[in-house]
Amino acid sequence: MKATSLLEKQHRKVESLFKQLESGRSDPALVLAELANELAAHMAIEQETFYPAVQQIKEDLILESFEEHAIAELALKRLLSTSPEDLSFKARVTTLKELIQHHVEEEEKELFPAVEKAVDEKRLTELGRSMKAEFEQRLLEGYETLLPAGYKKTSADQASHAIHESHANGAARA
Repeated sequence: MKATSLLEKQHRKVESLFKQLESGRSDPALVLAELANELAAHMAIEQETFYPAVQQIKEDLILESFEEHAIAELALKRLLSTSPEDLSFKARVTTLKELIQHHVEEEEKELFPAVEKAVDEKRLTELGRSMKAEFEQRLLEGYETLLPAGYKKTSADQASHAIHESHANGAARA
């Protein structure tokens, strides 16, 4: 499966989990834990594998994606710290959902078509295969491991910094 197809499939799963959470027919704590695991694992493979592999294609969109991940992670952390009985729970679900929807729309309408145009199908399939394995490992680790504690640092900050360091070191060597 191509990397872009894998990410789109994961987007649909997250959308389904938001619908379950909003419907109120499932145990909100269980659905929220699954949503958090899916989002954290998805963001990890995008930040650590996909974005570095395609950053030269749409660098401005990749930088924006890191920022969107950071904001979504903060919204997710706030939601995870809120009881489903709390009056703000529904508002926090809606806010996170809207952040994710915006991010997904940009990726699927702008980034993925540019990537598919610039990267050959064989490479996208290889990338997808490694990202799928990485995603499954990240799911096993769980969101508690993937999301840094506190609100000052996000996984997006860490991954973006690593890319910038690598880019700066590469430029210094040239």
